[in-house]
Amino acid sequence: MSNDTIPVTIRIMEKEYKISCPEGEHASLLASAQHVNENMRKIREGGKALGAERIAVMAAINIAHELINSQAENKNSTEITSRIKSLQKTIDATLNNHT
Repeated sequence: MSNDTIPVTIRIMEKEYKISCPEGEHASLLASAQHVNENMRKIREGGKALGAERIAVMAAINIAHELINSQAENKNSTEITSRIKSLQKTIDATLNNHT
């Protein structure tokens, strides 16, 4: 991947931001911005009138929480897969010893 960047304009809560984006990462940046925007809109629509800064902080915390939960699920899945492989080897070894 090259070090070239392209300018990308994203829109979050009716405000536009121009961001330099590495080539090839455009779609990912837009998806990330959309995710942030959706989180911020949900918080804003959730009730109390909050300032944009507080909404942004709450959205960041929510997104970080999603990430941490996802990482924990991936770790658990990897550990389970490893345990299953270990058990399969034990079963195979036991069966080979008894035949």
